[in-house]
Amino acid sequence: MLVKYEFLKILRKKYTLIVMAVSLVLTGFLFGLPMIQFQIYNQDGVIKGAKGIAYEKEQFADLSVPLSEEYVAETIREVQGLFEDPDNVGTDGNEQFLVGDAYWNGVAPREKLLNLIADTYSSPNDSWGYNHLPEVEVKEENPFYQAMKGKIQTLLDSPSRALTDEQKEYWGGMADKVGIPLQYGYHGGWEIIISSFELLMFALLAICIVIAPVFSGEYQAGTDAVILSAKYGKTKLTTAKIAASLLFGTAAFILHVVVACGLPLAAFGTDGWNLPLQIANTTIPYPYTFLQAALINIGVIYLVLLAMIGVTLLLSAKMKSPYAVLIILVPLLFIPMFLTPNGTTGAYNLLLFLLPYRSTMPEFGKYISYQFGGMVFDVLTVRAVLYTVLTVIMLSLARLGFKKHQVA
Repeated sequence: MLVKYEFLKILRKKYTLIVMAVSLVLTGFLFGLPMIQFQIYNQDGVIKGAKGIAYEKEQFADLSVPLSEEYVAETIREVQGLFEDPDNVGTDGNEQFLVGDAYWNGVAPREKLLNLIADTYSSPNDSWGYNHLPEVEVKEENPFYQAMKGKIQTLLDSPSRALTDEQKEYWGGMADKVGIPLQYGYHGGWEIIISSFELLMFALLAICIVIAPVFSGEYQAGTDAVILSAKYGKTKLTTAKIAASLLFGTAAFILHVVVACGLPLAAFGTDGWNLPLQIANTTIPYPYTFLQAALINIGVIYLVLLAMIGVTLLLSAKMKSPYAVLIILVPLLFIPMFLTPNGTTGAYNLLLFLLPYRSTMPEFGKYISYQFGGMVFDVLTVRAVLYTVLTVIMLSLARLGFKKHQVA
């Protein structure tokens, strides 16, 4: 009953409704932008919005295929054949590319796939498009997946990454778990969701704004004396306030996730949920489908939220005004937005990847490693453990801080 009372107390406040409404509208706007701004080209010009999305999905209709060695080799030969006709080739002075019907009929419907194949054969410091396919030789027994594995190994061996032998073995073992041949297909909605997770940071802040007065609001209203002198004020009621905050945060988070994921999937469709991440980038080592990757990162973001609620409650228990809580909380959460990692190793970078804002980004293709002795962990695992521990510590300190509050 106490938890229910405290939950309704949070929910019924006018500013709760205002903050949540603004946050949901902002989330809907940010995650809806890709649909509004979407455009694709054909020979007749640009196609925008829903019509453009439908047109792109039509282009993918014949591309839901396993990327077998035979299929990839035949695809490369087809593009190489187009480049052999001088009438099909244009140039910008630096590179050659296909023009006219050769491009619109032979490349445009499958340009993403062709770019994916071409880039697999490039060196780690280059980014190849379909126009580099004439440089690819397809004489080896297993050219595509050998190139894919070789590029990953080259990335792991790069001196700039400074990976230890244990870390190389860890990532190599993970990459070996990726099932081949890769199944290709349309995955537009999932690609947008995974690339936009950091936008949920505004939702997390909104939830913390609502939670900020849980303890400090009692100080400000002068009701702390009554609460702390009551029979269960320092025990059950304090626990109920924390539980209600977590319950509200969870409910609000689920609502924001439904909006954030629902809009792209409603616009672009759920197609591709069971396809591997590697069809977006063949050097991604995580053996996940798009759905698995999205759910795992949502889980990590939820743990970040719980820790942020814990920090908010601790500040609320220590400060006499909700505004003072926000003055500390907002910079703490958003200053890291302006800090950019200059690599994937070193104390500065490894710490930056664990801060709340960066922790909303999955970083699936960056081989970010944390090594403790002979044990190696990827960034998603470390984030999950770190924020679980922080949640327990912060909530315990918040409970203790309110119990020991001295009434004026």
